[in-house]
Parts: sequence; structure tokens; C-alpha cells
Amino acid sequence: MSTLTLGSAINAALARTLQDDDKVLLMGEDIGKLGGVFRVTDGLQQRFGAQRVIDSPLAEAGIVGTAVGLALRGYRPVVEIQFDGFVYPAFDQIVCQVAKLHYRSNGRIRMPLVIRIPWAGGVGAAEHHSESPEAYFVHTAGLRVVAASNPQDAYVMLRQAVASDDPVIFFEPKRLYHSKGEVDLDADLADAPPMHLARVVREGTDATIVTYGAQVRTAMDAALAAEDEGISLEVIDLRSLSPLDMNTVAASVRKTGRVVVTHEAAREAGVGAELVASITEQCFHHLETPPQRVTGHDIPYPPSKLEKHHVPDLDRILHAVDRVLEREAGSEVRS
Repeated sequence: MSTLTLGSAINAALARTLQDDDKVLLMGEDIGKLGGVFRVTDGLQQRFGAQRVIDSPLAEAGIVGTAVGLALRGYRPVVEIQFDGFVYPAFDQIVCQVAKLHYRSNGRIRMPLVIRIPWAGGVGAAEHHSESPEAYFVHTAGLRVVAASNPQDAYVMLRQAVASDDPVIFFEPKRLYHSKGEVDLDADLADAPPMHLARVVREGTDATIVTYGAQVRTAMDAALAAEDEGISLEVIDLRSLSPLDMNTVAASVRKTGRVVVTHEAAREAGVGAELVASITEQCFHHLETPPQRVTGHDIPYPPSKLEKHHVPDLDRILHAVDRVLEREAGSEVRS
């Protein structure tokens, strides 16, 4: 076991895939000589060469379009979108080409392409540098969408994504790049949980919190705080946003009878809305109270000084827990 930051775990995963398969190559803005704006790809160009770790022009549509051509020719490109808010120029390529080529060709064409996106807030960045666009891609049939919340998952899931014949949107929470954890660098992918499965990261009996990405840590903090009041919260890390592992979620909700869904993205038509609809369909007769959502607000992502009011925090999650437990203190508070 090695202690690595989430960013270093991603670097190690990329190095491992480059080493193991000469058809893997990396593309992105400043990922080579600079090592990326977050230094996630630091040292990879020096190690594997400029033909496999490619500094691209500042043109996201061109980056993804070139990667599509490479994937068609048998390569396994891994592209980095420098910031989440920069993905929109490539949206046409991702939605109209990447997601559809396998289906359009009746299965003859595979699209083994990974699109890495440093994602969400918490770093006080400028406009267009902190976004939560996951719902756009979850709504797009033909894409796998995953989000890592810890270094071990980042290392294993990225290797699984590169090995997949399906296109994968790989979200990396920016504010966790420097968080540390134990990573098994010798992990065998055959023994690892498939990347589409959720994980129960904390067992509980009174209510379930379902979340993903950096919000997993906030949910765990809320569970620890609730424990001081004798409340037992179960926390689920979805890991995969498309497909959703509703079996794990539903099993937890049937056990606890109460659920809170939280994410940083806006509330309307977000991943939380899909989760609540599916939970209601599958667990209606087990629910003791209506499910609650704790999300970002339905506004353009705010300036950095207002970010703390937008990202759901421990208090907002605990207020929602109070509501599902029908505790008077939280029943009058709106998230």
C-alpha cells in the first residue's frame, strides 16, 4: 500500500495504462511539458514521450474530435478537459459522435475513449473554472459517467475506464486533488469492484445519504456529527452516475426507510431528481417520509467568494436529515 493524493493516484493510473498498453495515449492542453494545471500529468511526457503525451491546441472540440479518430483506428485515447467549464465547446462531439457511434454502427464500432474532467468547486476559481455539468452527460445515452471520491477509486476506476470499450466521462473533484489515502498500486482489476457499482462507505440504520464525488466527505462529516446525537446514518458513494446502481441504493433505503440525496450541481433536473424518482418507484412502500434533496442552487455557478453559500455543507445536510427523521428542529428549514 502507498499513501497518495487523489491527483497522484490518477497520475499513477495513467502511467500504468501507458506502460501496459502502447495503444494508450494522452491528449490535452498543457498536460505534457507543464504536467497539467493541477500537475496531475506531471512527468508523464518526460517518461513516455511527446508522441504519447500530447500537448494539444486550446480547442476542446478539436481534442475530442481527434480522439474519436484515434479510437476508430484502434487507439485508446485519454483526453483531459482542462476545466469543467471548458467542456462545452466539445459538447457536440461528445453527444453527437462519441456517444452514438457504437449504436449507429450496430455494434461494429467501439469507442474506447476516456474524457477526464477536473470538476466542481471548492477551489475558489474564476468564472468557467468551476462547474457541475454531470447531468448533461448522464442524460446522454451511450456514455458511462463516473466520479471518484478517494485516491483508491481514482486509481482503479481510471484504469477500468481506459480498459473499457465504452466511452467514459471521468469526473475528478478538484477540491480533493490534494486529499490523501491508501492506494494499492498492485490492485488486480479482475478483483476490483466494477466501476458501475456503488459502495456503502458507512453502515447505518436511521437514514440513508446518497451522494458522489467530493460530497462523500461532507456526507461522512454529517454522519459523524449525527452520531453525537444518537442518529445512525448510512452513506452511499454512487461512484457511477450512469449507469446508476439502484440495487445498492434501494437495498439501503428499504432498510432505513428514509433518504437524503445531496450533490453540488443545481437542483432542477439534476442527478438527485433521477435518484429520488427511482427511489420512489422502487421503494415507495418502505419510505417513512418523503425523500429530501440537498443541492446547489438553480443559478449560474457563483463567484468564488459566494461558493460556500452554493455548495451543500454539513449543516444543510443535517437539516435535511432532521426533516426525514421528522425532527422539529429541521422541519422548518429549507435547503
